[in-house]
Amino acid sequence: MAKYKGTKQFNHGSPEPLGILLCNLGSPYAPTAKALRRYLGEFLWDPRVIEVARPLWWLILNGVVLRTRPKKSAEAYQTVWTDQGPPLVTMSKQQGRALEIELSEQLNTPVNVAVAMRYGTPSIRSGLDQLKKANARRILVLPLYPQYSATTTGSVFDAVVDELKTWRLLPEMRFINHYHDDEGHITALANSIEDDFKANGKPQQLLFSFHGMPQRYFDSGDPYYCECQKTARLVAEKLNLSKDSWRLTFQSRFGKEEWLKPYTDETLKQLPHDGIKDIAVICPGFSADCLETLEEIAIENKHVFLTAGGNSYRYIPALNDRPDHIQALSNLVKKHIGGWPESKQNHDAAATASSKGQQYSRFTGK
Repeated sequence: MAKYKGTKQFNHGSPEPLGILLCNLGSPYAPTAKALRRYLGEFLWDPRVIEVARPLWWLILNGVVLRTRPKKSAEAYQTVWTDQGPPLVTMSKQQGRALEIELSEQLNTPVNVAVAMRYGTPSIRSGLDQLKKANARRILVLPLYPQYSATTTGSVFDAVVDELKTWRLLPEMRFINHYHDDEGHITALANSIEDDFKANGKPQQLLFSFHGMPQRYFDSGDPYYCECQKTARLVAEKLNLSKDSWRLTFQSRFGKEEWLKPYTDETLKQLPHDGIKDIAVICPGFSADCLETLEEIAIENKHVFLTAGGNSYRYIPALNDRPDHIQALSNLVKKHIGGWPESKQNHDAAATASSKGQQYSRFTGK
């Protein structure tokens, strides 16, 4: 007999804060081979991530990948690990706190933001449990992946639904599955690039490096490639960049099959030979800095470029907890809660303030 999670007794009059589940990929609990073996085992076993027949993939994963990759990955994590832990989790928590403050002020109502990682901790189960204990009856899931992919956003949806299957009282749910062309997001990206150009000068070329994925996923209907193209184009247009002053590439290949091209590392090897020796790199698919940006792009690929004959290479940080990024996420949330009581309360408060302003004008002549 199924046993469902719920409070001991339903209380009709309990406060009901708006719940936001802020999700990202995740990190191992420590920069060690043991921790990486556990983390990679969970991550790479996800059928959304690796679309290979399970029996065959089980043999490859456990017989080869988890015997060789954890040690190398642990060494990479050691270069970016901080006193607070993995940078992605640390920054995601800072984003969550900032977003909760921003939304509470703007909506004029209690908001509870729970931060969750698809793999590792804090888990999606613990994040949803936090919102359940807070009595959030309306939950908006916001995966921090601007561009949709079944491997990322789709996987978050799977994990959320699997957990909700165990709940007795289901909350009202909404799910943001992409925001690659959201005006606030595009503006925040453009602002971060402008800030870098003002501080360090405009490079010969700006490289937009997105996380890669197998070409066959795109061929099967995943929109990720197209959404990456649109994000880069909109940012370039926002900055009035000429067509020859920027380009788009894909990083972080895994395995031997063909992935989305052009590849970041191969492009960086070629650029100096084409006369492009001064570049800046930004990764618009990452909402927070992590191993793939801080180690792969800022360290490993810098070495690739300079070794190939480049002179100047710099990485422009992810949006992280920049105020314009938090504001963009806040506006995104407000857009998606339309019709919920929290949205109405905000509208009523604005109407009341406007009415008071009109009355003040009539009596004072101002």
